[in-house]
Amino acid sequence: MDNHIKIFDTTLRDGEQSPGYSMNRQEKLRLALQLERLGVDVIEAGFPIASDGDYETVKAIGKAVKKSSVAALCRTKKGDLERAISAVQHAAKPRIHTFIATSDIHLEYKLQQTREEVLDSAVEAVRFAKSYVDDVEFSAEDASRSDPEYLIEIFTAVIEAGATTINVPDTVGYALPWEYAELIETLQKRIPNIDRATISVHCHNDLGMAVASSLMAVRKGARQIECTVNGIGERAGNASLEEVVMALKTRRNSMDYTTSVNTTEIYPSSQMLAEITGKGVQPNKAIVGENAFAHEAGIHQHGVLKNPLTYEIMTPESVGLTCNKIVIGKHSGRFALCKKLEDLGYFLNKEDLNSIYSQVTKLADERKVVEDADLIRLLAKASLDRRQESSHQSAKIMGG
Repeated sequence: MDNHIKIFDTTLRDGEQSPGYSMNRQEKLRLALQLERLGVDVIEAGFPIASDGDYETVKAIGKAVKKSSVAALCRTKKGDLERAISAVQHAAKPRIHTFIATSDIHLEYKLQQTREEVLDSAVEAVRFAKSYVDDVEFSAEDASRSDPEYLIEIFTAVIEAGATTINVPDTVGYALPWEYAELIETLQKRIPNIDRATISVHCHNDLGMAVASSLMAVRKGARQIECTVNGIGERAGNASLEEVVMALKTRRNSMDYTTSVNTTEIYPSSQMLAEITGKGVQPNKAIVGENAFAHEAGIHQHGVLKNPLTYEIMTPESVGLTCNKIVIGKHSGRFALCKKLEDLGYFLNKEDLNSIYSQVTKLADERKVVEDADLIRLLAKASLDRRQESSHQSAKIMGG
């Protein structure tokens, strides 16, 4: 089996659906071009039937993006399909992504349809899309809470109708990673025509396990992961693109898979999304958070300054940062303070370093973090105090 994992980015569709993350046409186009530089395989540009604005945006992205596939999401309704097909008709690599719910709770309360009606609708939608584009993805919404036997039946039928990708969403983030892996393994083994389609996974983070579930699925045969920059998305968000990609890259010794992502564009992509939406990244966010490569504890700082591998499992440069960050706070040691001062151009003897260190720890108790400007002010004040002391001693000698 091919060990290349396709990265399907849905930041512009599922990500944008999270409250406060709405983007206009120019913002989405700008981010789409950055996602292309990032090297994702598929960019889900939007949901064309949702509004005229979304339709025009998907159309513009389809015309602008040349390397990545551009996907338009649609329900299995004919009007949705026609709108999506029209939106991506000028894309270099168009994809139609059609979906319908398959769990009994959704069938009963949302769709009010039978399993047979849903299956017929799915097959008809895939067949219709396939008559216009070669690349068709079908998603069984709420797959993780659906009857596996029904999933086998509907996936077999849509592949026969022309689907090239079948998506198995954990729509509400309910599945535990090992349960999700078992479902993927079952589908991989029991769908008779699975060799004609790629298994995709789309996990939500309601229980904080979207990335873990996605990686477990890959080990059982999934070859496309759907994710978002900064992990944004409905409710608690989607699987985080940066975490998925860097886990695969960093742990190649355990998971021998590849992606097409240029990881040095990860941090720029994260920052662009934050700037466009006005929503900052939480400081302790893996890979792209402000503290992801920051060290304050003295023991950690000493180790990292001697050899970064002591406390960093990947380099800051590998995700697009220039260096790690040594933070001076109350937990910092003299070794890190000395290195920080040297970086600022100050080389102190042991006595002066001890003196400044004492003042720094006192200030850190008040301010939590001591900035470079604070250090320079402390050094300037210490220098002034020494001059004053020297002048006082000279006056005493002359007066004696």
